[in-house]
Amino acid sequence: MNDYQASLRHNLEVVEVFDNNFKMGNLVPEYQGMELNIARKKIVEKLKEIGALVKEEEYTHNVAKCERCKNTIEPKISTQWFVKMKELAKPAIKAVRNDDIKFVPKRYEKTYFNWMENIQDWCISRQLWWGHQIPAYYCQECGHTNVSKTKPEKCEKCGCEDLNQDPDTLDTWFSSALWPFSTLGWPQKEAEDLKMFYPTNVLVTGYDIIFFWVARMVFSGLETMGKKPFSDVLIHGIVRDSQGRKMSKTLGNGVDPIEVIDQYSADSLRFSVLSGTTIGNDIRYMPEKLEQASNFANKIWNAAKFITMNMAPKEEILAFGKAIKDEKTGQYKKEALKVEDRWILNKLDNLIKTVTKNLEEYDLGIALDNIYNFIWNEFCDWYIEMVKTRLYSENKQEKLQVSFVLNYVFGDSLKLLHPFMPFVTSKIYAELANYNDKDLMVNDWPKSKTRVEYDQTNDIIEKLKEMIVEVRNIRAKKNIHPAKKADLIFVTSKYNQEIEEAKEFLLKLAFGKTLKVQHNKDQISEDAIQIITDGIELYMPLEGLIDKEEEQKRIEEEKEKLHQEIARCEKMLSNPRVC
Repeated sequence: MNDYQASLRHNLEVVEVFDNNFKMGNLVPEYQGMELNIARKKIVEKLKEIGALVKEEEYTHNVAKCERCKNTIEPKISTQWFVKMKELAKPAIKAVRNDDIKFVPKRYEKTYFNWMENIQDWCISRQLWWGHQIPAYYCQECGHTNVSKTKPEKCEKCGCEDLNQDPDTLDTWFSSALWPFSTLGWPQKEAEDLKMFYPTNVLVTGYDIIFFWVARMVFSGLETMGKKPFSDVLIHGIVRDSQGRKMSKTLGNGVDPIEVIDQYSADSLRFSVLSGTTIGNDIRYMPEKLEQASNFANKIWNAAKFITMNMAPKEEILAFGKAIKDEKTGQYKKEALKVEDRWILNKLDNLIKTVTKNLEEYDLGIALDNIYNFIWNEFCDWYIEMVKTRLYSENKQEKLQVSFVLNYVFGDSLKLLHPFMPFVTSKIYAELANYNDKDLMVNDWPKSKTRVEYDQTNDIIEKLKEMIVEVRNIRAKKNIHPAKKADLIFVTSKYNQEIEEAKEFLLKLAFGKTLKVQHNKDQISEDAIQIITDGIELYMPLEGLIDKEEEQKRIEEEKEKLHQEIARCEKMLSNPRVC
């Protein structure tokens, strides 16, 4: 601010057009203290009286209204502090152009460049009660502006000791722009935290403040520190209500997170705003997602309860894991585990690989959905059900095998889920058998590696899962009671050993009475249901399972319904009005 501006500011403090209460100031004593709207009419009358009014006309124009109280905003001329921006903007533009700073998603660079390439000088002074007060002191004698970190003893120009500090504060975004380094010990550039943590890695923020905050942090960091403040800018959407509206006090559609947490838990709230989301897009707050999240928390809690109540002692599990590990390869010996164990360990390895990649690419919603599907479907609904008979077995080795795999897979799954649902995962993880005493929060992130040999190209367990689902569908369709067990005959020349290994869970999950594996179709009854998948045929004789007369009656009724539907469709097709 130059001397003229300081003098102007000084004079404006004495002579005001109107005050902050919309009453006329002392510029024209005749109207001092009068309401603005009344004064306008009086001024028009005065102009008429002295013959200075050229004309009057009606016209339409935009009138700014306060967002909260809806009153008209009156423009008021005042002196403010500005920062020249063109030179500051150049290195900030270059940093993003050269990919030193990357936006995720990249499309938001357009918003950044639009602001920075059309930059205007920045008004940094605000007439607010709270904030960093502007370090400028005005001499009451000569009007000179003294800029200093602390109040000067006297005016640097005339020596007068009567100095008043500018009452304005800095723009909130000016203070926020200093965040990446001001929180780490700056301006002491040798501060340990500053040397260790600046520049940072990732800034996470919403698209609505790309210019207000992101851009200002970039040019402030480059100008003050000589280095970029961060490498990646991850842009997320705005949390909106279920109708897609922005949450606001005016609409009254805000959600109190404390109330949600009290009802559903903090983990459920975190889950609900992340699941199904994609980076850069708005998020709709859906109450039904809280129910889904709460159900998931209950699912993993119940799974943990089942596992910890039934598994072998922790020290035996850890000893077993060490005993079956090949020291050279780091893999678990194939012969030490059954086919379903090797399958779930392989699934876990793929999950770790996928989720790690998701997080590296900032696809948080996709990562969470992958973890959710694995824990709920593959682990709880399939693997736990597959191994229950072995877990309850009197065979100690069988129980130990299952306990080790359950503990291992569940533990790593909780590590993957922990960033999304930290509280329930920490509580459960502490109850599992672990090779170290670290809390889950400071434990190592799982690494993708081949834990045990398993043929992914000929995934036998996935084939058997398909057959089990088909058996259940057939039984439901034919109304076969679960108590009626069936003979299961597998015909294969490729998977004999694997099916024999999976015999116990196949009998349990496919409602089998007996299980037989053979190379041909000899001695299979003609009424047997046939289910075929790649390399395997399953035959399920219906004798004793269904009442043939009832089944015939059901088929005839279904046939009649189909004939009626065909007749209805033919009638509609023959009607020219319908066509």
